[in-house]
Amino acid sequence: MGHYRAMSETTRHAGVREEKLVLRQAVASARDCMSVEARAEASRAIADRIGALDAFANAHAILATLPYRSEWDATLVVRAALAAGKLVAAPRVDRHARMLQPLCIESLDDDVEAGYRGIPEPRARCAMVPLERFDVVLVPGIAFDVHGRRLGYGGGYYDRLLPLLPASSTRIAGAFELQVADSVPTAPHDTGVDWIVTERRTIRCVRP
Repeated sequence: MGHYRAMSETTRHAGVREEKLVLRQAVASARDCMSVEARAEASRAIADRIGALDAFANAHAILATLPYRSEWDATLVVRAALAAGKLVAAPRVDRHARMLQPLCIESLDDDVEAGYRGIPEPRARCAMVPLERFDVVLVPGIAFDVHGRRLGYGGGYYDRLLPLLPASSTRIAGAFELQVADSVPTAPHDTGVDWIVTERRTIRCVRP
């Protein structure tokens, strides 16, 4: 009986992986097809909506992943946070530990370089920020659903990082409207978000 149960679990996990792959490819392709102008306009709307959240306004320290390729422009929120005197950090990939290190950035011009796979990240000389300091985390992803379920890029970096953050920290996903799916397939280790903010709406996620 245990053998058949194990086979069933293996089959189920394989099915979830396949569903994730299909959704990841479809949403990434649709996002890549957005024009530069459309991405810029939508990014401004997303940044304005995030800035209007009480969680952001009241935050003292923010962890934000910097934009890569066709992602929305999270530097708009970073600049607003820096201008407001907030402590801002971004993740730097520790390739050996396969973990993200939150390092402080005071200037997007001076403290950021192309890092792991060309993704912008803080320079190694930047100071480490303890995870317990963060009030708000801007969580990247390919797709989300209204229950806060998140489809990442497949590396598992944020699934390992998010459980280490304080339970009180607010997890916000900025995303284009086309990244909000009817349902996102998840595995037990996948972590979700509290808010999804698109150019059209601000969604308070309620777990099913």
